[in-house]
Amino acid sequence: MEVKVHKKGIVVIPQSIRQELGIREGSRLELEVKDGVIILRPKVSLLDAFGVDEREKGLEVLRLIQEGRANEGKGQP
Repeated sequence: MEVKVHKKGIVVIPQSIRQELGIREGSRLELEVKDGVIILRPKVSLLDAFGVDEREKGLEVLRLIQEGRANEGKGQP
């Protein structure tokens, strides 16, 4: 598949490939040059690797904040 390099080195990854690899806006990619070949691969975070959903993480943080605030009202650290 051929793609064009735009201003500032921007390369558009075709939608079919983004969907296949789960790449969306804001996704991080690893770039490597090996033997004159550019290799791009999705950078998988530990959260993604272990299936932790961002919403679950956010809800857990919210729960901890609320718990901390409730404890402050009771004089607990």
